[in-house]
Amino acid sequence: MSGQIKQWVTAQDGLDNLKMTEGAMPVPRENEVLVEIHTVSLNYRDTEVAMGEYTHHKSMYGQQSLLVPCSDMCGVVTQVGKGVTSWKVGDRVLSTFNQAHLSGQITSKEMTSGLGLPLPGVLTTHRVFPEYGLVRAPDYLTDEEACTLPIASVTAWMSLNWMRPIGQSGGAGEYVLLQGTGGVSIAGLQIAKASGAKVIITSSSDEKLAHAKRLGADFVINYRNQPNWQEEVLKLTDQHGADIILETGGAQTLRKSFDCVAWGGLINCIGYLSGKVDEPDDRTNVNVLALRRNVTLKGILNGPRDRFEEMIAFYERHRIRPVVHRVFAFEEAKEAFKYLFSGSHFGKVVIRVK
Repeated sequence: MSGQIKQWVTAQDGLDNLKMTEGAMPVPRENEVLVEIHTVSLNYRDTEVAMGEYTHHKSMYGQQSLLVPCSDMCGVVTQVGKGVTSWKVGDRVLSTFNQAHLSGQITSKEMTSGLGLPLPGVLTTHRVFPEYGLVRAPDYLTDEEACTLPIASVTAWMSLNWMRPIGQSGGAGEYVLLQGTGGVSIAGLQIAKASGAKVIITSSSDEKLAHAKRLGADFVINYRNQPNWQEEVLKLTDQHGADIILETGGAQTLRKSFDCVAWGGLINCIGYLSGKVDEPDDRTNVNVLALRRNVTLKGILNGPRDRFEEMIAFYERHRIRPVVHRVFAFEEAKEAFKYLFSGSHFGKVVIRVK
């Protein structure tokens, strides 16, 4: 296969400086496959990369200045290299985020295989992947829906199930607290409800909270109207607290999460939308906060391929359809990045490549 491809690139110097370029059609080598990319979903991480602000992992230091962004795609295999046995031409596939993270705990070695930094990403018409860097796309999902799974859904799945053995997902009867209505939180809402959990979700938008209610949320809290939302969580759970919290806020929410987590509960540290630096007026040590209710504080960096495949089977059993808020054309990628960064979305923002 010959010809040219189109791709978006960033010098990690701002959203306004994203630009489309052309390049030669890549050729798969041994144990590699060529994928024609149909859709790409955006994550908050992608905006940080494009702005040069994704700098808190050492494996990301000193990387190339011009980079194809994004990590989540759905596409079709168009060519296979020698030795490939898992895929054939015509197979519909999804990318995995950290390509070499196949099972178990991630380490710095697997972090160097992350798509969209440090490796070139998927905001391109074609890309070569190692045979092991793909999973099967669920047949019942559209390309737009399927491409949202690699980061948002897997992160939510791992937050709810990482502490449980593979093949033994759970959640029935547990209280799950979700912060905001972005991709991870809405995936968490759908997974938790399908698991039998009771879901509490926070947002500053009554409109978004009403949408979350329609998706099955049991309780909603507008944190702008109720700034001490942690007290409301305790009230709603009869002082039990949240068994699992998907902590996406960061500096301005973590202390409140500690205040409303259940005894022996789990706080999953996922994001930092409210900031990366704690407020100076409360310096209570995290040890004290964790000891107070015997809490587990866990960082979540997506998940391995085998847990991704476990999650896909769960989605298929429950026919979960990811929430796609808006779809942009490939030529509108810059606008898509800005829209995601604005926080206007509910669920996922997708770019249609083909």
